[in-house]
Formats: sequence, C-alpha cells, structure tokens
Amino acid sequence: MKTHTRRFHQSPVLLFLSVLVLLGGCGPEPDEYGIVGPLLQSEHALSSAGTGKAGLPASVQGANTEVWAVSNNWADTQTPDARAAGLAWEADSGLNWEQKYNLWIEGLEETARTGTSYGTTFEITTPQGKALDVPALECAELLLMMRAVFASWYGLPFFLEARDSDGTRVFLGHFGFRTAQGRYKNTPKYRTAYNDYSHLSTADALASWPQDARLRGRHLYKRGGNHDDYNPFLHEDAGAGWYFDELLLNKRVGHFLLMLLPYFGSANLADDANAYHATPNSLRAGDILLKRWQRRGIGHVMLVKTVQQRPHDKIAAQVASGSMPRRQAVWESQASTKLLFTNDKTGGEGENNDGERYVDLGGGLKRFLVAELSGGSWRNRVLPADMDTWLPWSDTVGRAARPRQFGELLVEVSPAELRDELLAIIESKREHLRNYPASCSARTAREAAFKELYNLMQDRFQMTIDEIDGQYRLLEDYVFAELVYNQSKTCCWNSTTSAMFDVIMSYNLRLQEDAESCTQPTVFMAQDGGYEAFAEHAAEIGLGNQWVAWNDDESCPQGGVLNDTEERHGWTPYCEVVETINGDGPTEIEGDPCEDRNDSMDEATELDAGVYTGLAICRGEDDWFRIHATVGAGTLEIDFNDNGGALVMELYRSNGERIAISTGEPGHQFIESGVGVRYLRVFGPGDSITSYRLTISDD
Repeated sequence: MKTHTRRFHQSPVLLFLSVLVLLGGCGPEPDEYGIVGPLLQSEHALSSAGTGKAGLPASVQGANTEVWAVSNNWADTQTPDARAAGLAWEADSGLNWEQKYNLWIEGLEETARTGTSYGTTFEITTPQGKALDVPALECAELLLMMRAVFASWYGLPFFLEARDSDGTRVFLGHFGFRTAQGRYKNTPKYRTAYNDYSHLSTADALASWPQDARLRGRHLYKRGGNHDDYNPFLHEDAGAGWYFDELLLNKRVGHFLLMLLPYFGSANLADDANAYHATPNSLRAGDILLKRWQRRGIGHVMLVKTVQQRPHDKIAAQVASGSMPRRQAVWESQASTKLLFTNDKTGGEGENNDGERYVDLGGGLKRFLVAELSGGSWRNRVLPADMDTWLPWSDTVGRAARPRQFGELLVEVSPAELRDELLAIIESKREHLRNYPASCSARTAREAAFKELYNLMQDRFQMTIDEIDGQYRLLEDYVFAELVYNQSKTCCWNSTTSAMFDVIMSYNLRLQEDAESCTQPTVFMAQDGGYEAFAEHAAEIGLGNQWVAWNDDESCPQGGVLNDTEERHGWTPYCEVVETINGDGPTEIEGDPCEDRNDSMDEATELDAGVYTGLAICRGEDDWFRIHATVGAGTLEIDFNDNGGALVMELYRSNGERIAISTGEPGHQFIESGVGVRYLRVFGPGDSITSYRLTISDD
C-alpha cells in the first residue's frame, strides 16, 4: 500500500540498522566474577610486519580454563583437516581457513525475521547440518559470535585482548579468560566446569541432541535486567544460552560466548590488537564495517554479508547487523549498504563535536586478525596471505580515503531507488523510536538519512529543504529531535517503551490543540534534571503506571547533566511546514486493496488521524491498522455499501486484548478509541468484496 500524504506509514521493505552498541562497558555484575569497570582498548599497535604484541604462553594449552583445543592454523591449506570438505567448500579446495570463513558467511541463506513483516535476516548452518535463524544480538555481538563459533568448530585459535580498569592485559579466547598470571579473577574454568560433546557422530548428535540445562537457562547480560535476548522461533523462553545450546555440541563454547559478547564490543574491534584496517578493493564477506563517531560511547558494527563482482570493476555488497536492544540481524539492501560504506563516520574525513577526527577513532573496513603461536607465545597478526590488503594505522590518508573510494567502487543506485531507500531508513528509525523513544542513535541515524535526502532531492529532484520537509517530515521528528550524545542523559536510557512514546506524542498533540496557533513541539529530553512534564501528563491520562523512571542503562558519564543538549538542526522549523505536513482532504490508499499485506496484527498498516479511501475487505480477509497516539477519546468510523455484506470493527490493545467492538447501522459503523496506540481490525463476510472508507478522528 502507498499513499499521497505523510499520515500513512507503510512498513518499509527494509529495516535499516539501529545504530546502538554496548562498548564493552557492560558485563556481569562485579560481585559475580570480580571484574570492575569496562574492558578498555589495549593501546598496542601492530608491528611493521603486521604482528601484534606477544600474549599468553603456549603452556595455556590444556589448562582448566580452555574452551576448545587448537588443532589447526588459519593459514593451513594442505593438512588433512584443511583438505576435507566443509560447510561451504569442496574437498581439496586449496583454500585457507580465512577464505573458508568468508565462503561460509557468504553462503548463509536469507530468511524472514521473526515477529515482523519487514526486513530479512539469515540462518546459520552448522557442521552437523542444522540450520538455525540468527539469534537476537547487539551489533558487535553478531560479529564476535560468528567468528568464535567458526573457530571453535574447526579447532582454530582465536582470542581478543583488552585492558581492565587496573591496566592489566586480559585475554579471552580458546584458552579461556586469562592474564599472564593465570585465570582472570573468578571467571569460569571452562574445561572442567562444562561438557564438550564434539566426539559424537553427526547421526548420534542429531538423533539425540545433548543439552546443558545450565546453559539453556542463561541469558546475555543486560544492564538493569529485563532480558532482551529472547529467540521465540525456538521457544518463548529461549534466551541466548538456549540458542547456543541448540547450536553447539561443545557447551563450553556456549558458556564462553556468554562472557565474550557482553564484555567485548565495538571499542575492542576498533582496537588494532584485534582487527586490522583493510583496503576497499579487498572487501569480502565476513569483514567488519565499523562506524565510530566518538572515542567513548556507542558505535555501530556491521557484518559484511555478501560481496559480488559486477561489470566495470564494480562491487555489489550487503551488510547485516544486530542492534541494542538486541534484535535478529537485519540484512541490508545494496543501496543502504552503500550509504553506510560512504559515511565519513566509518573512518573518513570530518570531525565530531569534540573536534576529534573520525579517522582517528578506529572506524572503517576492518578484518579479524588471526591468532598464531610464535616464539612460544600466542599473538594476533595479519594473515601472511593478506598482507597486501592491510592498511597500517600510520596510513591516515589511506584510511580516511576509503568512504570516498567506496563511493566509486560500489554499484550505482538510481536517484529514485536511493530516495526510496532513504525514506525506508527514516521510517525504520521512526519505528525504533516508537518502541524506544529515548534512543539517541535512532534520532541521529534518522537525521543522517534526512541529510542525504536533502542533498539528493535538491540535486536530482530540484526541491528545496522547505519542500522536502513539508512532504516527508512528521511531528514526531521534531518531538524526538537529535541530541548531542555525550551531553544528554537521555541517550543512556535504553528502557523506555512504546507506551511512553504514546504519552509523549499525546502531550505534544494536546500542546498543539491548546495553542491558539502553531507552537514549537516540546522535545523529549531532560530539562531541569528530569522529564516531569511528560510524567505528569502520563498520570493525567491514566498511564502513570506506564511511565518508567530514568535509568542509566549503559555507561553514562553525562548522567549528571540537568539539561540535555540538542544538536544543530538543518530542518525547517515545524510551524513553517505544519500546514503542508498535516495536509487536508482524504488520503487514497494506492494499489489493489485485495493484494494488501495487512491481514494480521503483526502486519498492521500504520495510520494517523485522517480520512482514508481505496480500502476493501476481500473474500473474508481482515484489514488491520495501527492507530497512532491520540490526545483523547477519538472516533473510528467506516462507511460502506452493505449490499456486499456488513462490515464490523474491533479495537485491540498492543498485547492482543480486544477492548471494543463497533456499533452502528447498515452502511456505517463506529467505535470509540481511547488515548494511545490502538490496533483496529476491519472484517466482513467471506464471499464478497466490500469497499469502505475509514475515518480516524482525534477529538
């Protein structure tokens, strides 16, 4: 379905990535393992030979902390294991294990995401032939899980390093969580604490998959509780531990991932001790695209999912990423992928608000280093076969040039395709904010997409910014204005909810209604130390119990500020475009009404107040709509010719509870709608096609 106005929000075909990530600053509570504070970057540069600093001694092999034994090296091509057929390669392939990792990532098949009607993800295939949809993860967690799991399956060495709050070098990898002195604090003795069933044949394993009850009941750490790692495609209670139990025969690896993923994040992948900067022409599946716009705080990490050669030395690439709160990875289109690779925040030119150059923050195209034994110690290094793809940290000019080079290297996208992609990105960021209204990364990503849209529409469609805002802006863009992350406590608040979004929008709708003329919206941000205006409004409209108090759900140095800081906005002020935004007259829903996709609550079409035509109930199918927040008891009405059969409306809460059914007379039905988001079901007899007109009023 499409419309000619901005009131109707079609679910985008692509859910652009949310750009939140925990930067290694969160982990299990200090009293559980004795770890205090975040794990910091190592501050170790690679040598001119592409090698890292010597780490743990070879004697850690077989220690009680060991997660899996190392039996292969990443450079192997001719050993018995290397010559065997595998997940995505034939026998005697002549490939090293890095190339096999690339093939595995490239070949993982696309599938629908669970619980949503838009966007796709991929499924993970295992050496035993199992295929599981990718789990709900944060963005860096996705990259780390894929690399560690592959290494564990094939006995390959793998570790990351960091510094703890005392400045001690710490290592987490196939040998467990250790320092030079031994086991790190109270972390697990994986080899003796957990079981490994890798000795089972494929037939025996699949006939009766071994389970680890402890692992199955565990979750990835989330500051403040309220687990967000559920995987309902397995079971409604299936957290990350349950998923790892289904994925892995070596249960030690599952327990290991529950440490690795929360403790290490994008800051550690920005560290050259763990991943190196790569040249654009060497782009391959399995690579890391790292977006980093501040030295401390959130960043974003993307998995390069597919890379295909195109005529004229062009490349078509796609990325996939998780987010925070955790989600199934979203597989991006070629158009949105190009936008990401050409963004200067991926290690390019330009500076952040603190005057730091993006190129100095560690972002850009990166690739995992490989672990090897050298001189009796484990160390990370650039794979010798890939030395010509390495961009040393000292090559600032070369690293900063990559976004521009990717602009030339990646396939061209037509202006119309790019416009539609940018609008899909904008809508996906709005959708994220409707569920997590404090999200600063979604606000920033929305405005970054608008900036690209401004440039495109001015250059290729001859539109002014006023015209662009009038056509594509919504009130909620102004309410959830972009904030300066490190100067705004709202940005640390990850536990806001869709009910709070309803309250905030209801407050602003009432503000506009009560004003004699248009007034600037009240931005949702901290003022005078809090959010009292919105909290009081929640109580006024009977949603006081739905308002969640502010909490520092992530590391929050700015948590003591009284007033958040808005970014400088490039938009047209709301009151200068409000008439164009609101528009008058009915909105016609384009397309064949019998071919629409809003047949269930999960696929509901989003609507604001207005009049909608071009609708029909076709041979017993339902139409579902998600009605945006209202300031009071509005009315929903349908008008139809009842010769084809009477239509009925039902109103539901977001939890699926039916709260009202329509009444009326032949050809007309109405229903009262309360404050907040509601779901409307329109249905009728099974043998006819009945056209109708829907009116949503905000009284």
